Formats: sequence, structure tokens, C-alpha cells
Amino acid sequence: MQRRAGVLIATGALMAGAVTAVPSAAEPAVGEQAGALAWKACATKQYPRLQCATVRVPLDHDDPGGERITLALSRIPHTARTYQGPLLVNPGGPGASGRTMAGFVAASLPAKVAAQYDVIGFDPRGVGASRPALDCKPGYFTPVRPDSVPRDQREERVNLARAASFAKACGDKYGGLLRHMSTVNTARDLDVVRQALGAQKINYFGYSYGTYLGTVYAKLFPQRLRRVVLDSVVDPRGVWYDLNLAQDVAFDARHKAFLAWVAKHHAAYRLGTDPAKVEARWYAMREALRKKPAGRKVGPAELEDTFLPGGYFNGFWPTLGEAFSAYVNDKDPEPLVAAHKALASSDAADDNSYSVYAAVQCRDARWPKDWSFWHRDNWELYGKAPFSTWNNAWYNAPCAFWPVASLAAPDLTNDALPPVLMFQATEDAATPYAGGVALHRQLRGSSLVVERGGGNHAITLGGNTCLDRHLARYLETGRVPRGKPGAAVDAVCEATPDPRPAGRAGAAGPAGRTGGAALHGLLGHGG
Repeated sequence: MQRRAGVLIATGALMAGAVTAVPSAAEPAVGEQAGALAWKACATKQYPRLQCATVRVPLDHDDPGGERITLALSRIPHTARTYQGPLLVNPGGPGASGRTMAGFVAASLPAKVAAQYDVIGFDPRGVGASRPALDCKPGYFTPVRPDSVPRDQREERVNLARAASFAKACGDKYGGLLRHMSTVNTARDLDVVRQALGAQKINYFGYSYGTYLGTVYAKLFPQRLRRVVLDSVVDPRGVWYDLNLAQDVAFDARHKAFLAWVAKHHAAYRLGTDPAKVEARWYAMREALRKKPAGRKVGPAELEDTFLPGGYFNGFWPTLGEAFSAYVNDKDPEPLVAAHKALASSDAADDNSYSVYAAVQCRDARWPKDWSFWHRDNWELYGKAPFSTWNNAWYNAPCAFWPVASLAAPDLTNDALPPVLMFQATEDAATPYAGGVALHRQLRGSSLVVERGGGNHAITLGGNTCLDRHLARYLETGRVPRGKPGAAVDAVCEATPDPRPAGRAGAAGPAGRTGGAALHGLLGHGG
């Protein structure tokens, strides 16, 4: 399955494209559930203190007495005398499971800071252990898929029919549910969770799409937020069609950065010292896989799926470099097949994740229904940024056929919040830098910390001590950095170095660790 980071994030509207604050009197009632969640141990080897619970929420928040669905929650409870309330965490999506995110954040923050919070993870509606869980068309990404780049009208029609079949399958299977799959409804779910936790206010920490979910919650319930962290920020402007096209350009640039890194390490990968020639060899590999997929698993579309995670996190570069080198130099496809399995292979969780991704993003924002717009725009862009443009187009193409009408994107300008702390890398491909600057301007009193020269996505709690100091201080004290009046940025941290080649028997370099929340949902689903 093509792996993304929750970048094609969705938006919703209550009416006429506007999301307005919901007064406390309009809160959905949860009755006896408030403050009385039944937490049970659900420890994992990695997170032995993890606890789990469920909460029932209205399927339709405008009908709080009607049908209910179940959300799955997790918790690492606080241990310090100083208690700062629940910290709800989200890894991105839409479609990512967030239950292990509580363990990740609690383990990654300084112990004295984590101890002051109940760190709360959750599977949003439709996701993972929440019920019902969506799976529109099992095996939709089973390899080998048609080449994402159509060579003629017939091949384009094949991919188009495939996307339409996915949309129809969703409508046939979940027709009554799809109109309730939206970011606004997920944000309203979070306020039911808040009440069930017995909290007057919550703290919130979201990555990628989680920044958008948090911003929508902030628009609906500004009085219910205490501290807010947004890492790798979704651009609130131009959702979602135009932002996808901009993202394609950014991922192409990030892929070129990877190829330049391979050229720099010619001694390890033996693919040449000229980045342009290394790039030509990559596209030659792609063409060879079109003719003969590796291991009957990796064709050209799967190759793009496999290398796309390198655009999110440079810690994957050594693995990808070795797979590239082995295929080209040694005629050995096995490392490439292994890389695909590790980074991009589909499974039941991916089927669920993608189904929710499509359900939310297609509902939340308007997409062109006339395929001629997609055809024109993607061919024009492909000439400039070929790496993932068509792959991304097909990933989102079900929205051209979605069986439920789309909503309008809201204005998320907000001047009623406590200081919000935002983090953004300058070369982030998944949520490009301009989005962080734009939302910073829309959230009055917010503070923007920039990782200069960084190309990774989800940058806190991933090894950059400068970023993590700002995060820890904010969560402990509420203080945010402040730049000069009128400045677009409040603080700057330098990026960590790119990784070193691992070598056949070596180890990854400094950036070889998993970045931020990458293993907690960011790469397991859409955008």
C-alpha cells in the first residue's frame, strides 16, 4: 500500500463552509460515562504501563440520543503530584491508529514531564479497535497494481475504473456511515472523550493530520483547551485538491535529495557520483520493474510506494540505498522486495487505514468530479515532478466518484486560544513549510519553531534536542518562545545530520533512528 503521512488531511463544515465554536450548553451528553471510564491493563512489551478503555459517542452529533459508535482509548497514567490533566495525542491520518501513541509520547518525553500528564491515545471513529471499523475493499493495494503512470488512454481508464470501484465498494458497504465520517465529527468525538475523562480542559499534541484535527477542535471548543502542540502543520489554505498538487512537487524535491545523498555515498552504493545520473538509473529501474516486477511483488507503483517513506524520514535512506544498489549493481531483487515489505506492503490494518482516509478526506472537502481536471493538472505537473504525482493522483482518485456529497472547507482563524506551540521543518514534503507559516498567522498568539534545513516529517521526539527542549518546556510550564515583533518565526533549530550508509554489516548513522511518530501511524496510511 502506498504509505503517506496524513498530509491529505480533511476538513469539514457545519454550515456554509464555516466551523463555529460550540457553546458548552451544546455539548453532547455522556451521562454516567463522565469521569468513569473502565480502564484495564493492556500492556505491551514496549509499553508495560499501557491501559485501555472504550467510550460510546453519537454517530450523528446532531442527534445525541440516536445511534452510538465505540471509540477505543489508551492511557499512560500520571505519577507525579503535580497533575496537569489529560494530554490527548494523535499520530496523523486520517486513518491512523493512535492507541500506542500514548506509550510512545510518555516514553519519549522527559520522565518528569510525562509523569505530570495522563497521556491519552485513541483510535478515531472508524479506525483500528474502534467500532465499526471501516474496510471498504480488502486487498485493494495487493500487488502488483497497474503502473501509476498511464502510457495511453486505455491504461488511464484502467486506473480510473479501479478508483471508481473503490468508491462504489465504500458506498455499498457503508452508505449510512460515510456522511458521518468527517474531521468535524472526530473533533466532536474528542469532546465526548474529554467529558468521559472528567476534565474541564484537555491538552492536545498532534502530528500531521493530527494538527488539522486539533485545529478544528480548537475552532469548535476553544474554551476546552489548555495547551496545544502541533507538529508538521497542515496548510489551512486550498484544501485539498490544490494542496495535493503542491505536495507532489515537494516529494519530488525530497526524492531528489535522497538521490543526491546516494551519489554522495558512491563508495557504499556504487551508483555514480552525479545526482542526475543516479536519478536516471532509478527511473531505469522503474522501467525494468514495469516489464518484470521484482519477486512478483514490486512493480513500478509498488516501487514508488517503497521509496515514498524516504520522503518522510531520511532514516530510511540507508535501507532504500542498499535495495537500489543491489537491484542495479548485483541484479538482486530480494533487498528491494524486503524493503517493500517493511515500508510499503499492504495488510488488513492498511486496508482499514486507507478506507478511513478516503472516507474522511472525500467527505471533508470538495474535489473535482470532472476527471478532465485531474487529467490536465496531473499530466502538467508530472512533467515537472514525476516521482509520485500520478501515484498520488490515483491514491485520491476515489474522491472523484465518492457516493456522499462533500462539505466545504472552514475558516480556522482563531483568536480565542491559549498560546499554541507549532513545529515545522523547512523541507518537509508531506506538510510543506508554507502551511506552518500560514496557520501560525491564523492562530493569534501561537509560536512557531522551525527546523532549518530539516526534511523529515513529525520532527519532535525524534532526536533533535533543540526541538525537544522547546516541547518539554512548554508542556511543563506553558511558556513558548517569542521572536521579534512581526517575525514569521519565533525560534530556529538546526536540522540533525543526514544518516550514514549502513553498510552490509554496519549500523545506521545518527538519523537512523525512527523519526518522531513515524512508527505510530504516520506512514501507515494516506496523506
